[in-house]
Amino acid sequence: MPQLDTSTWSITILSMVLTLFIILQLKVSKYKYPETPEPKSLLSSKKLVPWEEKWTKIYLPLLSPQR
Repeated sequence: MPQLDTSTWSITILSMVLTLFIILQLKVSKYKYPETPEPKSLLSSKKLVPWEEKWTKIYLPLLSPQR
């Protein structure tokens, strides 16, 4: 049974890693980052949902008092 020739493995692996690194750098360089990042406000603005805008609230039957 012949021996497996591993002499070219190192150059193959190195070239693959280099190629992947270059591809990653090209992908990242195309991404548009914001010019001036601003911190998020600590107070979150509460969004009104349609049922909160009404005067009356609908309660679930399980939340009503027991008879």
